[in-house]
Order: sequence, then structure tokens, then C-alpha cells
Amino acid sequence: MTTPLLRVEDVKVHFGGVKAVDGVSLELAEGRLFGLVGPNGSGKSTLLGALSRMTALTNGRLWFAGHNYERDTPQQVSRRGLGRTFQTVRLLPALSVLENVMIGADSRLYGQRITPNWVMPWRTRRLEVACRQAAIEAIERLGIADLMNRPSGVLPYGTQRRVEIARILAAEPKLMLFDEPAAGMNHQERDAIAQVMRQLQAEGMTQILVEHDMQMISDVCEHVLVMNFGKVIAAGTAQSVVRDPEVQEAYLGKRGTGHAAA
Repeated sequence: MTTPLLRVEDVKVHFGGVKAVDGVSLELAEGRLFGLVGPNGSGKSTLLGALSRMTALTNGRLWFAGHNYERDTPQQVSRRGLGRTFQTVRLLPALSVLENVMIGADSRLYGQRITPNWVMPWRTRRLEVACRQAAIEAIERLGIADLMNRPSGVLPYGTQRRVEIARILAAEPKLMLFDEPAAGMNHQERDAIAQVMRQLQAEGMTQILVEHDMQMISDVCEHVLVMNFGKVIAAGTAQSVVRDPEVQEAYLGKRGTGHAAA
């Protein structure tokens, strides 16, 4: 039996009396593109925070590439190969596209200790060359090589999202978490991001996509998990979950029995 790349067991994230994530379990095989959907406040982003160790667990166990990691820091998780985007763009706007993407490669190549970079300048120069090359390759994969030297802050929103994805790719992740990457985009921009995700999957990249746009979920995701009030209420193909009565009730906004964070 193949060991899943990601295994989540009974994860709970509570904020006082608010059960933002309330007993979620899932397994994700390597190379899969997995959709995570639900109405606002269902706990999707909180779950991504827990998976990336940016949000503390109340309870539960996490395994990534066979390693139990719920006690790891976000930096350790990143170095193990888990990358993520956020609901809002988080680039350094004054830096060029290349410089922003080099930050991702930097986190992988330079490591935690800075002293060797001071006492061995030849090592620093060698790592900078490798970092720049990794960034260039990631930028080329995203089709934005012509913008490499442009300040990221002047680029259109959809292009900035591509820069963010390139920055993660430069760190050579095994798993990418996308938190509503198409939010605020027009149809053309959304389709471009969907194409990027399909391309990454074709290259073997494992991905989790949090998204409200069910058309995009249907277009790119093989398996979908639906959350509401912190709990999983349905799982299956996109076509099957949209027909689920409990999912339809959740999206129609009928009265629930609890509260959760987004």
C-alpha cells in the first residue's frame, strides 16, 4: 500500500468556544490535485494554517512525507517541502520579480545558519548563483520571463499571483497549498491560473486548492472535500459533491448549528 504524501488525523483548531476546525481527517496521495471548498466561515483557511503550522493545533496528528510534523515550526515545514499562498498577495512590491522569486530559492539553499555565509564568502557567491538560477527556471515555468526585472508592485493582480507561485516553485516543494488563488480575478486570469495548476500536476506536483469558484474546482480537481462549520460534510468528485443535499443546504445559507472561522 502506498504511503500518502499528506495524512491528517482528527485535526481540531479551537479559538475559545469557536470550533474553527473540528475533527478533520484526510489523506492525499502524491501527484493529486485536491479541492477544499465550503461557504465563508467553514474553516478552510484555518485548516491550511494548521497544515502549514502557522496556526496552532488544539488536537490532532499530521504526517508529511512519512514524517510526523505537528510540533514543527513553519520554517521547518517549508524546508521539508510544503509551500503555500495566502488569500492576499504577499510580495515585496519594490523588489523585482526575480528578486521576489529568489527569496523562495534562498529559503531552500541557504539553510538556517548564517555564520558560514560570513566566514566563507566563496560559499555565499556560489549559493547566490544557484539561487538566481533556480529563480529564473521557476519564472520561466510560469511564463513570465519577460517581466523578470520589473518591480512586482506594478504588475496586474493575476500576474502577481503567478510571481507568488514561481516563488514557491523556486523552493522545490513536494506539496503546494493554494488559498483562493483566483479571488478577485476575471475569467481570463482565472483560466490562466487553472492552466498553471494543471501544468504543475502534469509535472507531478501535489496540490490542495481552496476556492469558492466551483467551476474552477470542477475544471482542475480530481477529488473534493467540503467543509462547513469546521467539519467535513462531503467528499468525492466535484460532480458528486455539488449534488449532495447537505452541501446544497450549506451553500444556500440555511441556518447552521455552530460557528467557524474562514
